Amino acid sequence: MNIRRGKFQGAVVPLVTPFTAGGGLDEPALERLVDAQIAGEVAGIFVLGTTGEGAHVPREFRHRLVELAVRRAAKRTQIFVGLGDVRLTDLSEANEFFRVGADAVVAHPPIREKVAPDKLQSWFHSMLEQLEGSLLLYNMPMTTGVSIPLDAVEKLLGHPRLVGVKDSENNPQRHEELLGRFGGQKDFSVFIGVGALMEKGLKLGADGIVPSVGNLIPEVCHQLCVAAKMSDWSAADKLSARMNAVASLYQKGRNLNESLAALKAAMHCTGLCGLEVLPPLHKVSATELEKIRSHMRELLLLK
Repeated sequence: MNIRRGKFQGAVVPLVTPFTAGGGLDEPALERLVDAQIAGEVAGIFVLGTTGEGAHVPREFRHRLVELAVRRAAKRTQIFVGLGDVRLTDLSEANEFFRVGADAVVAHPPIREKVAPDKLQSWFHSMLEQLEGSLLLYNMPMTTGVSIPLDAVEKLLGHPRLVGVKDSENNPQRHEELLGRFGGQKDFSVFIGVGALMEKGLKLGADGIVPSVGNLIPEVCHQLCVAAKMSDWSAADKLSARMNAVASLYQKGRNLNESLAALKAAMHCTGLCGLEVLPPLHKVSATELEKIRSHMRELLLLK
């Protein structure tokens, strides 16, 4: 079994998934993306998450994507893998991810087969009992429609395969309670997934962050975690401001699906990957692409 000992920490970037014009996996682009994250010194790469269009990536691509990411990373950074809308009756894919070298899998509550909040502790416990490696809970009510109760997290605490939680609920009060109850726990990591709450979360004792903006500026995200570890909050303020400014490039005025397409467009402008996204997303228009390119110049993201 691939069971983690010790805590996961630092910046774990939720990687976009690059596609070819024909809808296939763009393997050379994936290698470039992994290399860029390693150059930025991030602690980990999260593939097949929300930012990676994980719920829409065909199953026939998923194993290959994880295998390539693990191989390219070559243990220079950790690989986390999202399970998408997983069912307890079929965790074979999750365990295959461990067998090719994933450090942990990440699971949110199911979307198609809804589970009531008061049943989620039992649902996740059943998953933990079947996994061959480490699991991070993923709280993302924007897409799942349900918030994982903190009492459920507490009841799961201590399971040998549960290593942490990534919380992407835009609720400052919840994050404060989350960190008050579980921050500093041995062998249990708390990651903040909401950009606007990352600096505050680190101040309150979060172990790390999961910033989509790390696709564009991984080194800044890494530096924020370093500054927080050193309690250099003056530097952290500046780094956080930079992250929020760059994130506005693709997030401001857009819904989640639109922002994912805009992020990939920004990465296309840097030469990292193409514009292609999977349905139900739509790639940006030529006009929108030029607006993004212009904004990137203003942010000094292009030479």
